[in-house]
Amino acid sequence: MCEIYSSTPPLEYEQITRSVRLSGVVTSIRLERRFWAILDNVATQEELSLGKFLATLHEEAYSVHGEISNFASLLRVVCTTYLVKYQSPETVA
Repeated sequence: MCEIYSSTPPLEYEQITRSVRLSGVVTSIRLERRFWAILDNVATQEELSLGKFLATLHEEAYSVHGEISNFASLLRVVCTTYLVKYQSPETVA
């Protein structure tokens, strides 16, 4: 039943930590490799570097909500939102 999920290569869910500058402060974000790949795609689609995309997203989310309690979680949700929005119609069956 879960073979499509359980067969995911461990490299895909390996956690990667990257340093980014958000609101002028350097911070570390740890996400699974697959999420970093999706974020790279989103940034490319937005015609931004990954760092600029993350900084812009952080600024906009802070402007809307006044705080961001868990930016890494927001990034994971951004990834799933992106995948749902751009999922090809033939895979939705």
